[in-house]
Amino acid sequence: MLFCLCSLFSYSQVTSSIDTTKIRIGEQITFKVNVEADTTDLVMFPEGQTFAPLEMIESYKVDTTKTSSKFQFIKKYALTQFDSGSYTIPKQKIIIGDQTFFTDSLRVEVQTIPVDTTKQKLFDIKPMIQVDKATSKWWLYTLIGFLALAVIGFVLYWLIWRKKPLSEEEKIAQLPPYDRAKLALKKLDESDYLQKSELKDYYSELTFIIRKYLDEKVYDRALESTTDELVDRLNILKDGNQIELSNDDIKNIETILKRADLVKFAKSAPNIELAKLDRNTIDVEIDQVKEALPEPTEEEKLLNEQYRDELERKQKRRKIWLTVAASLLIVIATFVGFGVKYGFKYVVDTIIGEENKELLEGKWVRSDYGVPPIMISTPVVLERVTMKEVDSAQQVKMTMFSYGDLDSDMNILVSTSKYNNLGTNAEGEPNTIDLNLAIEGNLKVYENNGAKNLIVKREQFITPNAAEGLKAFGTAQFPTGEEGEYREGEYAILAFTSENVLQQIVLVWNNQNDYTNQTIDRIIDSVELKKLEEEE
Repeated sequence: MLFCLCSLFSYSQVTSSIDTTKIRIGEQITFKVNVEADTTDLVMFPEGQTFAPLEMIESYKVDTTKTSSKFQFIKKYALTQFDSGSYTIPKQKIIIGDQTFFTDSLRVEVQTIPVDTTKQKLFDIKPMIQVDKATSKWWLYTLIGFLALAVIGFVLYWLIWRKKPLSEEEKIAQLPPYDRAKLALKKLDESDYLQKSELKDYYSELTFIIRKYLDEKVYDRALESTTDELVDRLNILKDGNQIELSNDDIKNIETILKRADLVKFAKSAPNIELAKLDRNTIDVEIDQVKEALPEPTEEEKLLNEQYRDELERKQKRRKIWLTVAASLLIVIATFVGFGVKYGFKYVVDTIIGEENKELLEGKWVRSDYGVPPIMISTPVVLERVTMKEVDSAQQVKMTMFSYGDLDSDMNILVSTSKYNNLGTNAEGEPNTIDLNLAIEGNLKVYENNGAKNLIVKREQFITPNAAEGLKAFGTAQFPTGEEGEYREGEYAILAFTSENVLQQIVLVWNNQNDYTNQTIDRIIDSVELKKLEEEE
């Protein structure tokens, strides 16, 4: 006795209370759970709608205080009910460390609000109307997708297709050779080479201007040719009537080029006025070369136009390839980024719209099925199954709701059987429902439908609201639609009994699919049983 007493005092303490036992319709009740536990214990409070038939409208944060070597946790919930009557708040499951505790069940009276019919008119009940199914947030995802595409398109346009403002060098490069040469002479005038007596740099710039112009319009090797080679080429072109330059013009160009060679290589130092005169001579000779050049023929003009068109097409093709490459890079980078964060399989399943994933992450439905009701959360609403045969000997009244079948990835079946005549045994005592026999009946159905290699395990099952039952689970090979073909699957059967009522949740699923496994786990964790008195 002393050992048990010491063990009792070493355990954690759980108490619960409500601020009032009587409310009017729609008013709130504060349900408070007080837990005293060691500082090393992990405390888990109930979450979700575990207070049915009352509805939880808010779960407050845990208030923690420390007393000596223990922690005191206070958790509050705001509850309400919109129908009058007497309701019982079911026992709530509290997990402290590796131990499970249950709070006391509490009775609450919900009273109606009196209505003065002499002042308030009465109206007939409105007829039922069809309510459209709640739409998904596809429009939000579509909007986000359009915004993302718009941002990507703007970035690509800004980086690739936008006509960027030209720099000073680019503007000069687009000028015709003659205008470029004239502009270069103007910039040479603005330089301070002559003021500083930097004749070498001055003549280098001056001869580069005339050589560059000749290179572009007369002889395409004028820049790398020596002075004698360039002059010889000009004489050959003149003699061949390819350019109408006079001997004086060629002589002037030769004189300035040779003087520049002496300045650059022999350190000759002509006076400033001669340098200015040479600059003016080059200016005149550029004009002379322009006038000496023959007018382009129509064929040459056409070739130039074709060249410009081809150049534009090449630039356009280059932009298209850059856009495609950048788009692919963005898509690949986005895929890899989401794949690293969420997993590549998850990303691929999201893109292709994997059905089981959409069921798991979609809007779930929590509803009651049968009488007394089985409360369960499912990814879709279960459909009522019409029962054609009823056991007349035992006067069985059965209701059944289902989703899918044995051939699909997930089959959900919820049934409630009420026996009005179970009969008596040899001692004259009333027969009771054997859950093991009920489970064997389900396994027999699997075998009759072609399932084989059934592995069966049994264990006790307790729902979050403390309803106890039997769970049978295991693996099997279920037949597919094709002859002689089987698929690996898993099943779970939850069976509960109360007096003359048998309640069952039967689940069969494809255990090779991670989303289906997660869906089934969530369904099993949501199962709760409601007593008839809770409905009254």
